[in-house]
Amino acid sequence: MEREVMNKKGFTLNDLSGIAITFVVLAVVLGIGGTILTSIQAGQTTDGYAYNSTTDGLQALAELSGWQTTLAVIVVASVVIGVIGFFYGRR
Repeated sequence: MEREVMNKKGFTLNDLSGIAITFVVLAVVLGIGGTILTSIQAGQTTDGYAYNSTTDGLQALAELSGWQTTLAVIVVASVVIGVIGFFYGRR
């Protein structure tokens, strides 16, 4: 069993559920984080330290969520290429 795990390269179709759950959890965390920071920012004095810190946090969350679609495209493309390679490699 250990030998099979050590020789494993890449990921299999069975790993897709874990990858999908990871993307869903990432989306939920980004959404909840944005909601929390927005509500915290609403109670702060404009141009205060806490207000500026939450603004920076919201900008960082927006930047990270912008990359989520790119990461999803890369993962889907690698799965498609892997499936095509698997079926052509069996010949």
